[in-house]
Amino acid sequence: MSLLGSLQVDSALSYLIAFLVPALDAIFPALPGESAVIALGVATAGSTDPRIALLVGCAAVGAFAGDNLSYLLGRRFGPAVQRRFFTTPKGIKARAWAERSLDRYGTQLIVVCRFIPGGRTAVTLTCGLTGYPRRRFVAATALAAVIWALYAFFIGRLGGQAFEDNPWLGLVIAFGASIAVSAVIEAIRRLLARRRRRAGVEADANAGGIAADGESPLTASHPTG
Repeated sequence: MSLLGSLQVDSALSYLIAFLVPALDAIFPALPGESAVIALGVATAGSTDPRIALLVGCAAVGAFAGDNLSYLLGRRFGPAVQRRFFTTPKGIKARAWAERSLDRYGTQLIVVCRFIPGGRTAVTLTCGLTGYPRRRFVAATALAAVIWALYAFFIGRLGGQAFEDNPWLGLVIAFGASIAVSAVIEAIRRLLARRRRRAGVEADANAGGIAADGESPLTASHPTG
């Protein structure tokens, strides 16, 4: 039996993978959490067993547990987490981005960061480090976990059904589709960030021009004397 063939709804291994890998990849980003759930979707593509819902539920619970473990680590062990994740130039930049984005978008970022490469770890740890409101964090990560588990499993299932005679090809296609989705989200994020920076530069330039003229819009509109 192949590896994919062993990942069925009647296998305890499937449920262990569905929960454990998404839970741990919040702290160990190298773990293929999304790939594991996609593989489960491919492996069970030909099944209509109602226990598939339990499999998806395990993935969602695992993702939720991982996010909240990450939050707790940042909250309880802040200095150690800072040294481990945010001391390199890349780490410092990631935390700065997470803090700015949390201030701007709040819970929306917590949901979307599930689909941004590397974003989940940076955002969830930063939420703990900065003391982001716990109730809002829990609600956002619960929603994100459900959306993500359904999305990853559904992509895998589509790939498995499209290539029923060659599940490994289905896995490759499904995995490629998930990479494409993440790339599109990242491209949109970068485009919006670039536009915000450009708007900020233009605003600073306009403010500088007003200061050079020696008057504010208020005094220019309402002359004295």
